[in-house]
Amino acid sequence: MATIKKAQDPKKVDKSAAKSVLMERYKLKKSIADNYDLFNKGKWETLEDKAKNIKKLNESAKKDSLAATKMKSGGSTPAWQRKEGKNPEGGLNAKGVASYRRANPGSKLKTAVTTKPSKLKAGSKAASRRKSFCSRMSGMKKKLTSAKTANDPNSRINKSLRKWNC
Repeated sequence: MATIKKAQDPKKVDKSAAKSVLMERYKLKKSIADNYDLFNKGKWETLEDKAKNIKKLNESAKKDSLAATKMKSGGSTPAWQRKEGKNPEGGLNAKGVASYRRANPGSKLKTAVTTKPSKLKAGSKAASRRKSFCSRMSGMKKKLTSAKTANDPNSRINKSLRKWNC
């Protein structure tokens, strides 16, 4: 821990030493608070485990940044952003959904519910997904698109609404 030296002039204090002392105090308080929370939640981890987890996070962040720079520099984009991941009748196809899930781990994205509403059982998961999607996208169509896009039958939003039988 750095110490603050007394200056000959009381107005001249070594600011870098003072900052480092304050930072070390802050880090100590934060680590105590973090460890206390972990201990109470039953998720106590040793310093070695913590170091391994931090190392893993840093490695994954490096991979993500490398992928982002590759895409910025003209590398290939994921299929869900390109034509082969999109269904010509609206929405994403299976390849597009799979590519989106790879790009966004933990995602629960599914393909469209294309069953006609009359064939769906009322209150089923598929029916509620369809109803939720239709209400959400219809609102987006009204509020977030231009009149030209809203009236264009070949716009992506109109194609997807048709595909979901909205």
